[in-house]
Amino acid sequence: MRRASGGLATGTRQSGMAGNDANMADGQARPAPLKRAERDVVALGILVAAILLFVGTGSSVLAPIVRNIAYGDGHADAALGNALILNIALIIFGWRRYAELTREVHERRNAEETARQLAETDALTGCLNRRSVDPAIEALITRAARSGDDIVLAVIDLDRFKRSNDLHGHQAGDAVLVETAKRLRALLPDASVLARLGGDEFVCAAAFPPGHVAAIEGLAARLNQAIALPIAWNGATLEITGSIGIARSDVLPDARPNELSHRLQHRADLAMYQAKKAGRDRYCWFDPSMEREIQFRSELERGIRDGIEAGEFVPFYEKQVDLESGELTGFEMLARWKSPRFGLVSPEVFIPIAEEMGVIAPLSEGLIRQALVDARDWDPRLTLSVNISPIQLRDPWFAQKILKLLVEANFPPSRLDIEITETCLHENVGVVRSLITSLRNQGITISLDDFGTGYSSLSQLRTLPFDRIKIDRSFVSTLGRSKDSSTIVEAISSLGRGMDLPITAEGIESDVVLEELRKYGRFKGQGFLYGEPVCAEDVSAALAAQGLMAPKPEAQPRDSESTPPSRFAQG
Repeated sequence: MRRASGGLATGTRQSGMAGNDANMADGQARPAPLKRAERDVVALGILVAAILLFVGTGSSVLAPIVRNIAYGDGHADAALGNALILNIALIIFGWRRYAELTREVHERRNAEETARQLAETDALTGCLNRRSVDPAIEALITRAARSGDDIVLAVIDLDRFKRSNDLHGHQAGDAVLVETAKRLRALLPDASVLARLGGDEFVCAAAFPPGHVAAIEGLAARLNQAIALPIAWNGATLEITGSIGIARSDVLPDARPNELSHRLQHRADLAMYQAKKAGRDRYCWFDPSMEREIQFRSELERGIRDGIEAGEFVPFYEKQVDLESGELTGFEMLARWKSPRFGLVSPEVFIPIAEEMGVIAPLSEGLIRQALVDARDWDPRLTLSVNISPIQLRDPWFAQKILKLLVEANFPPSRLDIEITETCLHENVGVVRSLITSLRNQGITISLDDFGTGYSSLSQLRTLPFDRIKIDRSFVSTLGRSKDSSTIVEAISSLGRGMDLPITAEGIESDVVLEELRKYGRFKGQGFLYGEPVCAEDVSAALAAQGLMAPKPEAQPRDSESTPPSRFAQG
């Protein structure tokens, strides 16, 4: 395979040179390699002619010359003697040039072989590289087809390799890659293909007799075990695991070698990502559902991009009430996607995808903008709560963007409550503190959402200026049935009283849960007990029925003479 690849590469270069020579204009200097080739042909012709001349005439001329030198016989022809000497000189010259030519050809072939190996081999690990892996796998497929074997291809990705690289440095990362390649090479069968595709990803392929699933899984398990063995480096112990995705050729019987190679790599790659999702440090076989899932994911991504432009993402609102009085205090805005293809999609589906796509910021800002306009018409005593993605908190201009939205909607900052999840506190406490301080200085309320599910410390609660704590629904919804949940809610209630932080409980779905919560203090709450989230039109209708809509400003008579010009008027 590799010789064939090298031959093809050499052939490409030669045909390219010939084409360039053919297109050169008359009178231009010929390339140096062509000149040398012409001289070599001339030298070889002279050598052959000189040898033939020497063989044909040397014996008749040489004998008189020898007798003349030995016995002083003067009958030797001086011209013929000189010609013979010249003939011998030509033979020596031709032979030397032929030896130089042979050595030059040998060196050139060695250089081409070295260049081919460098082009086809990963310099760090000695494995094949991305350029050469496809021809190698195709050659393996062709051989396996002749012998009746199946091809099994695996994609291996090292788990948390970047974290190890960042912790110990790139030299340590190189050591991990070299050692991993060595271990993989030692376990793979003879005539297998092993390549490093780049970064921390390897691909290997081998031929197996049909039906040997147990042998393949045994090899995959040994590969996992070998990768996970600690690596000693510069006094440190490097611990890495691998996620392996496996695909086999027997499910694609009619595919051509090049098509089969690409499809096997694609399927093994999907299976590898499934192994990572399942917990890493394991192998996973490809399943057709993975391709359907990735196709559905692709359709969702395209729908999300189009939906942001088309305004398909809309705010829904969930009631928030005072648990003691039952009085409505505000609403939490929840995102919904009204997709013309997928219907009404919940945020659990599209929010993680939007975050991975990098479009969560425009999506969220559009929802907040609409929610501020909706809430502006509510009773001024009602608040609006909005959730913020951890990714948005990485934006140093986030606070300014929120203030801009408030100004555009003419919405009072004191009625806005921004909820930050507990997991955000571990990414960059300094940035979070700066953003919280900036928002609170404008009168915005900041709540710590999903409290109890993360690892925030009491010192963070003390140093970060939160205005409210929200207990996660996983603790609230099981009150009355779980002693642990009751203990946690009671502890959070005591913490809130001690730090003078009001508390909101999420996930109130029954009267039993409501009565349990009332035992621990005065909370605000929300949940399906008070109704499911509804659209803006339904909220407005319900508030209007209760007299909780903001009064409409009375229309003022327009008087062009008495009305001062707008400061935004064009001059």
